[in-house]
Amino acid sequence: MVAVKMLKDLGQGEKQFRAEVQTIGMLQHINLVRLFGFCAEGSKRLLVYEYMENGSLSSHLFSKSSVKLIWELRYSIALGTARGLAYLHEECKDCIIHCDIKPDNVLLDADLCPKVADFGMAKLLCRDFSRALTTMRGAIGYLALEWISGLPITHKSDVYIYGMMLLEIISGRRNVEKIKEGKFTYFPIFAAVKVNEGDVMCLTGYRLEGDADVEQLSRACRIACWCIQDAEDHRPMMGHVVRMLEGVMDVEVPPIPRSLLNFVVSELQFVTPSVRKNLSSKWTKK
Repeated sequence: MVAVKMLKDLGQGEKQFRAEVQTIGMLQHINLVRLFGFCAEGSKRLLVYEYMENGSLSSHLFSKSSVKLIWELRYSIALGTARGLAYLHEECKDCIIHCDIKPDNVLLDADLCPKVADFGMAKLLCRDFSRALTTMRGAIGYLALEWISGLPITHKSDVYIYGMMLLEIISGRRNVEKIKEGKFTYFPIFAAVKVNEGDVMCLTGYRLEGDADVEQLSRACRIACWCIQDAEDHRPMMGHVVRMLEGVMDVEVPPIPRSLLNFVVSELQFVTPSVRKNLSSKWTKK
């Protein structure tokens, strides 16, 4: 059994085709989907991948009808995805930035082992040239500030997006959700404040019903909030993320990213009086 991806638009499709063949075509890792072959005949652009029996992580996290992902599975998926990204960033000949990490692009095999897929936006960087300019695609709420600002990106942009995805794995909900007509809720705000307060059990989704390892949950929440820091230098390397998830590196309580402070101060119902005072003074100083 194989999965065949057909690219229709020869304009953008050709670019995606080349990006996928150049990146994933030469790589093998347990947490990267394998490319078996391709076809480039006339106007046909086909990619032949290994078949992933359990589909995308997205279909399990956000669908009420799917099999429930217990906490142990969620943590294992987060760790496996981090290992795949660490391999791309730190162990390949060229640094590979995926640029589009999200639950839709993490596939699960028969054993629910996660594999990073869809390298159509990937960028290759020589080790002596660590930044790349690329067009902004995807939801702004998931992209790092430097990308939104039109600045060259690095592997730390992947780290930011991974942090956003990790929050979705923890909560089992989209980071941005519509709550009523014309109004949306932004989960990373709530998560950053609760991590700062030390109250993380409320961040698990209703499908977990609080059934999660408290130490692992606290660790994962802290890691996610370190990954979404505004400054690239404050975000960890993916290799460090792996070691933190494995429990061989300590994880301190991260500061609330300043890009979120404006939202937090306007959403003070999330915040206890002591944290509210601290946040307000920080924002005033800024």
